[in-house]
This record gives sequence, structure tokens and C-alpha cells, in this order.
Amino acid sequence: MDECIDHDSDIFSICLCVSSLDGSLAGDVGFDPLGFAKSSEDLMKFREAEIKHARLAMLAAAGWPISELVDAKLANTLGLDPLVQSADRAPSILNGGLDKVSPIYWVACLAGAAAIDFYGIAKASKQPGYIPGDYGFDPLGLYPKDKEGQQWFQLAEIKNGRLAMIAITAFAVQEFVSKVGVIDETPLFFKPIGVTMHELANSGYIQ
Repeated sequence: MDECIDHDSDIFSICLCVSSLDGSLAGDVGFDPLGFAKSSEDLMKFREAEIKHARLAMLAAAGWPISELVDAKLANTLGLDPLVQSADRAPSILNGGLDKVSPIYWVACLAGAAAIDFYGIAKASKQPGYIPGDYGFDPLGLYPKDKEGQQWFQLAEIKNGRLAMIAITAFAVQEFVSKVGVIDETPLFFKPIGVTMHELANSGYIQ
């Protein structure tokens, strides 16, 4: 399906042609300003990558503040050195501290990612009408059986995933700039209201 929008004026002339963004995929609003999705095959590859990053970002957006909240307590309980910095900042490329993470963890992450990739490639090649990211993993049976319900779930997942990718990027940048953990920078989102009010009173924000 081709859609071409022309706009002519004395100042500029724009022709935006989208060949594969026809709205059939969840979250497809025809936004591809750089024209990456030149074919349906390209679009499916990009969606497969997007859904993987979206799922990882949703886990990271939850795991980042949780690590800042419980890492030190858990490490002290187990007699280990905390990975989170004294300023409650989680280890990251911008914050540093990744060298303190066990190499076994990184090997396990790479092995798990590779296994998922190989499984996805195999499933896509054998399953007609394969939907990017559909690995058939639904142990709790939450995925609806009807078409309308499935489309709603797919749209909800990609929207939350895109928001999570923005959030985890914001976490990293915020901590790099402010040198303060997100749980301390925005405690209302991550701590009980009583604890938050007590901290704000002690810091002078509340008189």
C-alpha cells in the first residue's frame, strides 16, 4: 500500500511516501521520517527488534529503581559488597560500576539473549503468519483467544514498551547529570508517602 502526501509552497516541497506502514501492525501510526521500512520484510525485522528492546526496557525500567531500593540491604544481609553507589545510583555505562558485576552474569545474559534470538528465528521461519515477538510463551494464559483482544494486548505491549525505552534512557541521563539516584530524585514514585514526606521535611523542602 502506497501513501504519498505532497505539500507545495513557495518555501518548500515535501513528498512523503510510505510503502509498508499500512496500519496492520500494532502501534503503526505511519511514523518513519527517515524511511527505514522500505519493504514489509524490513518492517518485520525492525518490529522484531523493537519488541525485544521494548520488553527488555520494561524489565529494566522496573529493575533499575528496585535495585536502588533493595541492593544495599540485600547485599548486607548476604555479606556481599553492594553494587549500587553510596548516592543510590545503579551501575550503568554513564554511572560506572559495571566492572563490579560478576562476569558470570554477563555470560548468562549473552547466552540467554542468543538462545532467545535463535528460537525466534527458527519459529519465524516455520510459522506462517508469524507475528514479531510471538514465541508462544504464555504460562498464565493471559493472551486472549479472540482477534480483538489479541490486537488490544499487542498495542498495549508496544505502547508500554516504547514508554519504558524512554523511561530507562531518562533514568540513565538523569543520574549522570544530577549524580543522584532516581529513587532520591523523585521519591514520590518509588517510596511510601510517609517516608517521602519525612525525607522532604528533613531536607528542608517542607517546613
